[in-house]
Amino acid sequence: MNPKTVKDYIRSIHDFPHEGIIFRDVTTLFADARGFRMAVDQLLHGFAGARIDKVAGLEARGFILGGAVAHQLSTGFVPIRKKGKLPGAVISEAYELEYGEAVMEIHDDALQPGERVLIVDDLLATGGTAEAGIKLCTRLGAEVIGCAFVIDLPELGGRKRLEEMGMPIHTLTQFEGL
Repeated sequence: MNPKTVKDYIRSIHDFPHEGIIFRDVTTLFADARGFRMAVDQLLHGFAGARIDKVAGLEARGFILGGAVAHQLSTGFVPIRKKGKLPGAVISEAYELEYGEAVMEIHDDALQPGERVLIVDDLLATGGTAEAGIKLCTRLGAEVIGCAFVIDLPELGGRKRLEEMGMPIHTLTQFEGL
């Protein structure tokens, strides 16, 4: 019997949030103690031996994963949120969506110049949210050492987009199709 992989814990839901879309649901991964532990441990493998001062999680599932990764590393966690969700002074970064624009924000004192940051999220699709997160961190003077994702959707080009920015990318599994 083959041991389960991270991909085995991920549920696919057809026609959500729109017809023709297959939603890759990681809540089933999070709900299973072994699967969740496996994912957190494997997210770190891509950056073994690297000095990481902070983990930045992208809203919202990146908070769950990023918090667990930060705990494993005994380091701080920084949330990167959608516009209007953080109290206090923030900096913002707009990015393009399929139909319009969105804005991500980070507290203006969340990172110190020279801190080394790992960005974590559940899914890499077009890379727009991650790119905005990278830009926010670097605007605060931090060095983003890479990005870790559970799922890559290679057809949407996010990996290529981030690699063109010089960003090391580590993913645990990929799904073909949308």
